[in-house]
Amino acid sequence: MVMDVHGRDLRYFATVAEELHFTRAAERLFVSQPALSKQIRALERQLGVELFVRDRQGVRLTAVGTELLPHALRTLAAWDEAEAAVRRARAAQRAELTVGMSTSPGRGGLLPAIRSRFTEEHPGARVKLRQVGWQDATAGLGDEASDVAFVWLPLADAADFRYVVMATEPRLVALPEDHRLAGREGVDFAELVDEPFLALPDRVPELRDYWLALDARAALGAGPPRIGAEIASTDETYEALVDGLGVCLVAAGNVPLLAREGVVARPVTGVTPSRFALAWRAADDRPLVRAYAEAARRVAEAPPGR
Repeated sequence: MVMDVHGRDLRYFATVAEELHFTRAAERLFVSQPALSKQIRALERQLGVELFVRDRQGVRLTAVGTELLPHALRTLAAWDEAEAAVRRARAAQRAELTVGMSTSPGRGGLLPAIRSRFTEEHPGARVKLRQVGWQDATAGLGDEASDVAFVWLPLADAADFRYVVMATEPRLVALPEDHRLAGREGVDFAELVDEPFLALPDRVPELRDYWLALDARAALGAGPPRIGAEIASTDETYEALVDGLGVCLVAAGNVPLLAREGVVARPVTGVTPSRFALAWRAADDRPLVRAYAEAARRVAEAPPGR
């Protein structure tokens, strides 16, 4: 005999079994007590057994009801998980994807190129851009405020993230226009080791060390950098440069943000290029995240001008 028991009936049975009181169970289920009693009776008839003993002492499970309860609970838990999975999948098809950034990813039209490829696959998805301060090197990935993010490498806790390098750019040095090296066409990093440097907040030690070029300093046998000021935004950096508080290394793509009135940028030899990447959490396998990452990879691998 095949018994087609509805999930609703199992949920009614499990709730009464937990409460051992029809009125309280009905209140939990937002149904009337007579309707609940009727449904339990119908389930018992369908199964051909009594599930509850009802007498003056109250309500209690029969031996059959006791046997059924753990199976019913497992079935309901599995169905709840299935419903949650369906909701996540449905949401992923039309949900919002938050793209974090602490630096504009303008760079030759990277952002519109990725968006174009992404929306081809997910036309109903909404992409929301989120500006994040330099104090967060993950641009919102760390606290899950962003789903994907444009970041500078290296990242702390690198094993927690995956990334696609979108641009590899030489590092230049930004200087006040009246600096002794401002008139040069290029500068060797050895000429900068004694200069005061502008530094990122110490909350982002990996990036702070990178933009202070500690590796290049070590190769030269130079001591630790002299910090002229800490900076946490483009505007703060520009103002510190104009005020003569120090110099700083800057990626070629960000030079237009700083090389304004009173500031110049010059190529630097002796330091490695910078890497700008699209990153996401390694454990995040949601379809929208994977799709945006794949769109970024396709853009990064496309020939110039395509």
